[in-house]
Amino acid sequence: MEEIHLASNVLFTIGPIPVTNAILATWLGMLVLIAIAFAVSRNLSLVPQGIQNVVEGVIEVLLDLVEQVTQDRRRAEQFFPFVVTFFLFILIVNWMELIPGYGSILFGGAPLLRSANSDLNTPLALALISVIGTQIAGIGAIGLAKHVGHYLNFSGPVEFFVGILHLIGEVAKVISFAFRLFGNVFAGEVLIVVMSFLIPYFVPVPFYGIEIFVGFIQALVFTMLTLVFLTIATTPHHEAEGH
Repeated sequence: MEEIHLASNVLFTIGPIPVTNAILATWLGMLVLIAIAFAVSRNLSLVPQGIQNVVEGVIEVLLDLVEQVTQDRRRAEQFFPFVVTFFLFILIVNWMELIPGYGSILFGGAPLLRSANSDLNTPLALALISVIGTQIAGIGAIGLAKHVGHYLNFSGPVEFFVGILHLIGEVAKVISFAFRLFGNVFAGEVLIVVMSFLIPYFVPVPFYGIEIFVGFIQALVFTMLTLVFLTIATTPHHEAEGH
């Protein structure tokens, strides 16, 4: 049976930077996204056909979903590129690991590719981008002083304590985001490897179906949580309390 490692394997280095099989899978996922964007935008037409029609339909559905959360078309269009990039990237790298032979190609005795989100570094990086991006959006929407005042409030002991709790909550978001995505993807990868070894051929097929669903749900959950936090951060606090 293929060995299961918690840490990714270093394949080679670029100067002082080690390149692991998870990083290589990340780059491959990015290339897939770029290739899809290029294929769609190469021959745009007023009457969409083929892949352009499919992509525009997906974009319309996702934009409507974002608008349902924000309740504001302008903010939905503003947040759309940020949150949907999360969704598409996570979905693609999650689904790529289900391609037969994906982890079977060896390079220097180690798998050439490994699901990017089964390495904690990738979900952690995504979580940091999500939380930091939310803070930047909040500052841009309500101003630096008001946004910082949400976390550092010296108007009274209770307000100060509540602000510190909010600050701790931001750190907790990073941990929650990262370990939720990592845990589910890594567990799925282990399940597929074990079932393929114990009962090969047709029996593991249902588990592949489950992992397709889990990969989609994890991408959707990460995206929707980011969107909710963005919406809250960019809403003046007196408005948020009114709702």
